[in-house]
Amino acid sequence: MIPAEFEYVAPSTVEEAVRTLDRAGDDAKVLAGGQSLLPVLRMRMADPGLVVDLGGIPETKGVREDGDALVIGAMTSHHEVMRSDLVRQHAELVALATRTVADPQVRHRGTFGGSLAHADPAGDLPAPVLAMDAEMVIAGPSGRRTVPAAEFFVDYFTTALESNEVLVEVRLPKYTGWRAHYEKFNRVAQAWSVVGVAATLLVRDGTVAQARVGLTNMGATPVRARGVEQALLGSPPSGEAIRQAAAHATEGTQAGSDASAEADYREHLAEVLTGRALATAAGG
Repeated sequence: MIPAEFEYVAPSTVEEAVRTLDRAGDDAKVLAGGQSLLPVLRMRMADPGLVVDLGGIPETKGVREDGDALVIGAMTSHHEVMRSDLVRQHAELVALATRTVADPQVRHRGTFGGSLAHADPAGDLPAPVLAMDAEMVIAGPSGRRTVPAAEFFVDYFTTALESNEVLVEVRLPKYTGWRAHYEKFNRVAQAWSVVGVAATLLVRDGTVAQARVGLTNMGATPVRARGVEQALLGSPPSGEAIRQAAAHATEGTQAGSDASAEADYREHLAEVLTGRALATAAGG
């Protein structure tokens, strides 16, 4: 199908984008990489009067260090993120999860911030940034504000972003030296996760000193598996300790049923995939 007619604006600064969105109100849609928005427009599931393309704003692109933080611009492509030496060194979990996003074509066009702002429960990137205690830098008419990942994801396809705000960058604490793995289960190649597990561990003297675990598609928003994290602390990252920790994976989750899986099957997958993610990370 052909999208309904709309106006198109391509601002060159964050401030210009915010002013444009503020004037347009709810009649505007933000275009990042377009991998989610364009299919919706073509099927006429959305008919905005204005599309605001953020692709021409240099400030929102690239990866850099800022003291103890790694900063990823919201409009940085998945391909750039997964190939970044800085990301691989300081946020390996993000690099690994990004490799599993869709296919090479989508990874070249889709953006890191666009995926997070879309907030699809089956998307692969929200769980890693939640697990890693990321912060989202958001620009709006009143200036900029920082929102923790735990408060950014609100509901299905809903975030803390207002209609006149844009996501500028994502700030991640450096996880240098941590072991990591992202394990996902999907029914066909390149499909959304039925369930996914993002795990990163800091191992010292043969035991787990710190652990971060996030779950994909086990609720309306990504879920932090704190029960798993607590169970791992002080334990050797292998064998029975991992199995016992993985048994806590479903705590605090609200798995749903759909065409891909029933809720009880998702709960089973969460435990199995958590065990695999932890074992693979520990072996790193």
